[in-house]
Amino acid sequence: MEQDTDETGDGDSLQAQLLIAMPSMQDERFQRSVIFMCSHTADAGAMGLMINKQLPNLQFADLARQLDIEAENSPPITMHFGGPVETGRGFVLHSDDYHRDATVPMAEGVSMTATVDILRAMASGAGPGDAILALGYAGWAPGQLEQEIQRNDWLHCAADSDIIFEVALDSKWEAAVRRIGIDPAMLSMQAGRA
Repeated sequence: MEQDTDETGDGDSLQAQLLIAMPSMQDERFQRSVIFMCSHTADAGAMGLMINKQLPNLQFADLARQLDIEAENSPPITMHFGGPVETGRGFVLHSDDYHRDATVPMAEGVSMTATVDILRAMASGAGPGDAILALGYAGWAPGQLEQEIQRNDWLHCAADSDIIFEVALDSKWEAAVRRIGIDPAMLSMQAGRA
């Protein structure tokens, strides 16, 4: 009988983890990024949402107009760059106080919904208490993320809803690095091997 050789078996999957870019990251799109990992399997690869990069030239009102959503009295909603793949596709990473049929629990206190209904709820003030609205996502082919980790491009730690929702955008990277127990000032720009 053949054994399943899933290289990201239960103990190795980065699903519900925070992926943290090392200072030596060469790809400018991912420099100092923190990514919430939504899925990670050996067969399908990995998918995550960047949680610390704002889209400066897009407002929620613009998106609402495109989707014919009334947003005149909506609370302020920051638009995030979720990653470079399918940048026209939207995802809402949110607190678990909002749940509909299309909502997927991700981690303790964190869920994801990718339907227009959550945008309508957010526009009317009836959405989740905490939310990150991201356009696009970060994606990796099977084995690609593992290679990048071996190359010292990424660190990772368990997801923390405070880092995801409460920490200011420009402080999330440092907070995630400290969550691992590392002083951000101690990370070298040069990756080395022992």
